[in-house]
Amino acid sequence: SQRTFDRDGTDSMLFRIFAALALGCHAAQAFVSPSSARLGAVRRVRTDPTMADVPGLQYWEFDPLDHKAKGRRPKLIKGSNEFISKDILGGSKGSNKFEKVKATKDGTSAWTEIHELSAKLRSGECTWEDLDLDDINLRLKWAGFFHRGKHAPKTFMIRCKVPNGIINSAQLREAADIVETYGPKLGVLDITTRQNLQLRGVPLEDASDVVDRLQATHLGCYQSGLDNVRNVVGNPLAGIDPSEIVDTRAICKAINDAITAGNRGNPEWANLPRKFNIAVSGSRDDFSHTTINDIGLQAAEHPDFPGKAGFNVVLGGYFSIKRAAESVPFDAWVPEEDVVTFCESVLEVFRDNGERQDRQKTRMMWLLEAQGLDWMREQVEAAMQRRGVSGHIVKAAPPLEDEYHRRDIMGVHKQKQEGKSWVGITVPVGRFSADEARQVADLADKYSDGEVRMTVEQNFILPNVADGDVKALLEEPALVGARLRVEQANSLMRGLVACTGSEFCGQGMVETKHRAVRVAEALDAQLELPRLVRMHWTGCPNSCGQAQVGDIGLMGSPAKKLDPETGKTMGVEGVQLFLGGEVGEKADLGSKFESAVPAADEELIPYLRELLIEKFGATPRVE
Repeated sequence: SQRTFDRDGTDSMLFRIFAALALGCHAAQAFVSPSSARLGAVRRVRTDPTMADVPGLQYWEFDPLDHKAKGRRPKLIKGSNEFISKDILGGSKGSNKFEKVKATKDGTSAWTEIHELSAKLRSGECTWEDLDLDDINLRLKWAGFFHRGKHAPKTFMIRCKVPNGIINSAQLREAADIVETYGPKLGVLDITTRQNLQLRGVPLEDASDVVDRLQATHLGCYQSGLDNVRNVVGNPLAGIDPSEIVDTRAICKAINDAITAGNRGNPEWANLPRKFNIAVSGSRDDFSHTTINDIGLQAAEHPDFPGKAGFNVVLGGYFSIKRAAESVPFDAWVPEEDVVTFCESVLEVFRDNGERQDRQKTRMMWLLEAQGLDWMREQVEAAMQRRGVSGHIVKAAPPLEDEYHRRDIMGVHKQKQEGKSWVGITVPVGRFSADEARQVADLADKYSDGEVRMTVEQNFILPNVADGDVKALLEEPALVGARLRVEQANSLMRGLVACTGSEFCGQGMVETKHRAVRVAEALDAQLELPRLVRMHWTGCPNSCGQAQVGDIGLMGSPAKKLDPETGKTMGVEGVQLFLGGEVGEKADLGSKFESAVPAADEELIPYLRELLIEKFGATPRVE
């Protein structure tokens, strides 16, 4: 029993037999990672890592976090294009524009050039007009910098990496200090539908300093855009939920660290055919929305592995202009200790086999449909074995038959820890000012040990609040008569989600955030709702606001209305309406209900009022 085993799958049959007996199953059924089976440990990056401990760090000349001690920035030894077959690199067979841009110059160049370009602009060595437009508009997205050329030219949105949506008060204050410099209109913070944080208004001259400031607080932004893995979403109640099956915190961090080299940049996973989303759910509620992710890991107890944490897997969910696709069951259960290797293996198969020609067919669902799930299973299994995990993929745990309703996590709720509660606080459409962010940081320091947890609904939770302090928290001036508040149970504002919209996004067909708040406030003043109605706004068919998962979804589109002066129809801003989206264990996408409703308040608010009365049982408030 003291014998050591290699990660290359060459362990003895005797070990397999003992492992099978210990797990109560046949060894051939399961992927058994010898070291993890022995220790029961989650594969994760160690504290105070060395170069060898962090996946992907070997591709750097030295640790980028040591640049101050070294007196210079490190070079990237191996770029992302070196992981791609020459047969597909550059798109000799009619690849799309993005593939050609990547082949011309590696996207990972942005990880070092973000510092060089920033310095050159500050020193006057070059001007904005001297810069390569493909660098500005595309490649800098590899560093997490998104040029807002249409509505805020020469400024950038920075998308962070916040695995499991957990941020601390020091990080939030640093983000507030960064954006405050750029004024109240541009310098704002947004919580995203990926449990993430975005900073707005940053000019390229300040980029290098901003990256360093974020990394100093252990926030990252590399690999957060374009053809990379986006923020790893987890359970906002991880570790505190009485109904939790698996604590997702360490798992989300381990996945993120493996993919991004601990937010330093890992070229192995930086040239995918298209963006890629991973979500990890820790309970039956599926607070992370696994069914609209490329990889969805759904916590499940497997009857053949009693007492062992693991996940059923769904694959391929996504939204785009082309289609909205729910993920499909992969008929696989992955033990907790093999989750990182599983994700890396799926990414490898997608990277090396995914479509790179028609940009609208490059998401993983198209690969699954072209090759089939059996092929995908064979490829993933082979990739896991190459990575040292022996055996075969276990079939999924059977679904539970009892009816389960997804819980509302906003407001005050008891934790599994005695004497503790979590408090869910509404942030209207996820938008913070710098001052509001600091107020939240202050509340976190006072009541929740400095911890803030963001949700995919663009709100936040303060965990570990002492029961005796809840009343004082609810009476804090920052939450009374302010934008941020503990919202009443069935308010539309409580379930309101909105993408960036045309205020900052060049693809937005309508303004979303301010309009969504205005409309919700007007309807809340007029109506009483018998239940929570989740209203999702998205500015265009890319559906970053996830209109199809809302009870009511509104998607920007052209509309027409009669011009009273000319008697002719004229084009106006409008919305498509979707109804019936479901989230949770029985998730389902909504269906289109109306193609083009004018978006002006005087037309949309009465339309939604009648819809809420007719379809959702709302009643007019008594004057």
